[in-house]
Amino acid sequence: MKSLTPAQRQFLKGLAHARQPVVMIGNQGLTAAVLKEVDLALKAHELVKIKAASDESDTRRAWLEEICAATGAAPVQQIGKVLVIYRAAAKPAIVLPA
Repeated sequence: MKSLTPAQRQFLKGLAHARQPVVMIGNQGLTAAVLKEVDLALKAHELVKIKAASDESDTRRAWLEEICAATGAAPVQQIGKVLVIYRAAAKPAIVLPA
């Protein structure tokens, strides 16, 4: 899991604000198929919002950590049932502040 500076995290939060979730974690929880979809979404978008169905905050936090560990992404934020993650592409479209 990569780490972001506070300035980078704040910048990405601003970009993520207007975006819609592109991956949903349903009642089956975090499955291999969901992780594959997250990886595909990261390749396409770099910055991804994920909607989680669980009502348990601890479960959502664990999912965020597991997703980041499995995909090599960095956690940006968790607000309610929405998780935001970032992974730079080979040719980054998003230029992070230093």
